[in-house]
Amino acid sequence: MGREFYARGWAFGTSGNFSAVLSRRPLRLAITPTGVDKGMLTPGQILEVDADGKPLHGSGSPSSDTALHLAIVRVQGAGAVLHTHSVWSTILSTEYERRGGICIEGYSMLKGLAGVRTHEHREWLPVIDDLREMTALAHRVERALKRSHDSHGLLLRGHGLYTWGRDLAEAKRHVEILEFLLEVLGRRLSVGSAAAAGSVRNKIQPISNRSGK
Repeated sequence: MGREFYARGWAFGTSGNFSAVLSRRPLRLAITPTGVDKGMLTPGQILEVDADGKPLHGSGSPSSDTALHLAIVRVQGAGAVLHTHSVWSTILSTEYERRGGICIEGYSMLKGLAGVRTHEHREWLPVIDDLREMTALAHRVERALKRSHDSHGLLLRGHGLYTWGRDLAEAKRHVEILEFLLEVLGRRLSVGSAAAAGSVRNKIQPISNRSGK
């Protein structure tokens, strides 16, 4: 998965992190380590952590975002959590932060999300400010998800997409769908901005020509 996400431009460098629930009572999580290139990730590098994020097995340090994975697992009942750091999720998380989130609707691709049966579904992705203090950020994520429990993902400002599923396969499908839709939205907005700029230039040009006479 790490190699595939790297190849798709969703987890360049050491960005991104992935986790899966190993057991719920007690809660045990398999999670990727911090500072590792996901395009070169190996099974032997995966760590096991407890409900407090403390490592139980494996070498190295668990992802610095472990608290966020645990928060999502607790609130959403997720079996797997995936974080990607694509260009479009990063750009749009910054652009939409003041609105509190992104609403995506009217696309057939939405039907691939768990529990969604129609393209008329409105998917709300909360955008949360990326705090430096991880415990406070985890609490903020929990509060946002309790308000938007039906969401299939969330964005951290300037930090990309988090999504989840019952297992890794479903979480991966959600990544593919939401990353696709975020790119569609980003490109659509870019085209709209370019068209608006062209319209302004066309209006300015005749004025400039007249003023030069």
